[in-house]
Amino acid sequence: MRPLRVGLTGGIGAGKSEVARRLASYGAVVIDADAVAREVVAPGTPGLAEVTAAFGPDVLRDDGTLDRDRLGELVFADESLRMKLNAIIHPRVGERMAELERQAHGAPVIVHDVPLLAENHLAGNFDEVVVVDVPPRIQAERLARQRGMSKAQAAARMRAQAAREERLAVATIVVDNSGSLAELDREIGELWAELRRRALAASR
Repeated sequence: MRPLRVGLTGGIGAGKSEVARRLASYGAVVIDADAVAREVVAPGTPGLAEVTAAFGPDVLRDDGTLDRDRLGELVFADESLRMKLNAIIHPRVGERMAELERQAHGAPVIVHDVPLLAENHLAGNFDEVVVVDVPPRIQAERLARQRGMSKAQAAARMRAQAAREERLAVATIVVDNSGSLAELDREIGELWAELRRRALAASR
């Protein structure tokens, strides 16, 4: 039986990671694009060598690991630099995620947790696209509370991503995460049942 391939996305601060954790607890195989993105630029990798060549040694910490905050400051302020970084990282991430998916054969539902799914026009790669949605006001509040960002920092991060309307336009299922964690638990229970139903229907 071919697995149901699900793309999971949401704006920064929307709570996508909470949704991914809950889906994993139900039995979904979750492949995290952010984790893979860190893996492909670990010390000693060709990815890190290419990033360093492109952005200079200042993006490295003293221990030789990538200073993601420093790199983030550079690329979030300049779209051309962001595109340059993406051209290095995204092909490697795609290859590694495909490899992890091959290793997960037999799983009924494989969830690709992809923050920039809408931005990179990846919706067509999946059977279903789940978008975790909250109003921008709540995104900004969470970024201030959970990550200590100023209003200006939160606004810049949100502007660097797709607009809420662009994400919702590619969704086949929307998870509203503007309520409590208890409400999210109930919603994810229903989402899992729906994904299993769609996986079964797709395999017939």
